[in-house]
Amino acid sequence: MVVSSFESLQNIYKGKKVFLTGHTGFKGAWMLKTLSLLGAEVKGYALEPQTQDDLFHLIEGDAICTSVIADLRDKQRLQDELVSFQPDFVFHLAAQPLVRLSYEIPAETFEVNTIGTANVLDAVRLLDRPCSVVLITTDKVYHNNEWLYPYRENDRLGGYDPYSASKACTELVIDSYRNSFFNSNNYKQHQKGIAVARAGNVIGGGDWSKDRLIPDIAKAFAKEKPVTIRNPQSVRPWQHVLEPVIGYLLLGANLITDPIHFSQAYNFGPQLSDALPVEEMLQLAIQSWGKGEYIVEQIDNQPHEAGLLKLDISKVISELNWKPKLSAQQAVSITMDWYNLFFSNPIAVNEKTTEQIIDFIS
Repeated sequence: MVVSSFESLQNIYKGKKVFLTGHTGFKGAWMLKTLSLLGAEVKGYALEPQTQDDLFHLIEGDAICTSVIADLRDKQRLQDELVSFQPDFVFHLAAQPLVRLSYEIPAETFEVNTIGTANVLDAVRLLDRPCSVVLITTDKVYHNNEWLYPYRENDRLGGYDPYSASKACTELVIDSYRNSFFNSNNYKQHQKGIAVARAGNVIGGGDWSKDRLIPDIAKAFAKEKPVTIRNPQSVRPWQHVLEPVIGYLLLGANLITDPIHFSQAYNFGPQLSDALPVEEMLQLAIQSWGKGEYIVEQIDNQPHEAGLLKLDISKVISELNWKPKLSAQQAVSITMDWYNLFFSNPIAVNEKTTEQIIDFIS
């Protein structure tokens, strides 16, 4: 039976041990807060947040999890922390997630994303108990032909930039471990369900990453300055961060009910009508904020970024009963509402984050 309601998620995660990598990051902090509301016992493993404005600090993350500040590349530390915790679930979100930064630190990007994931799976191998593992990669794992056709889970993998290539390599690592050590034919011996989630471009309050559209917009508008955009016609599968977060939890829950079937890859993205150009997303943000201006900056010889990317989500709709709840306009609206509150009353955003999670899932 497919697990699909919030009540059933509560029944599955309440009191369960969840090992969450990347818990101090933007998406990881939303995941942490949601797991806390579900009643899970969370142990996080990630690098130190960069500033006190990070979402992890704003939601008082140290109070709702056991927080381990360490590097994925520290294999022994990762193994010690994961195995000693004896988790029921592992959600692996930690990564070097930025395309443009990957051009500056390509080798480190491959180390963190690809070898880091191998280290997580090596640690899972040492668990002598059932465990459901969801590994998060990206929509950018596909060999992008810049066509209108939305990518399906069985399409060719690849990557132009170091970030995309590192995640495609990560998928090969996962597939190798799943075949070699967590083969479904031997599930009774290893008792591990290993699933992959590929999400589109996420937006939401608390993202302060460099060269990201929505954070750049919010910071510029708060200072009453125009925002600068590079590629106004680039199309991305935009979605609010809670869409994939709930999707990951559903996938983890269904690994409990049928680990053999759900040990595969799933796309989590918006409806095709919400795969919008950058400029249109910016205009929605101006509408939500109430005012704002922007400048289109033409930069010669800038690093390559995909111009068109869409995801086919028919598989996750049919198999997990998951589908997007928010339109792009709604996603932008609640995101800008979060940032507006932050710039006027940052102490209140913990309650706002909780409110947005509860509103989304109720």
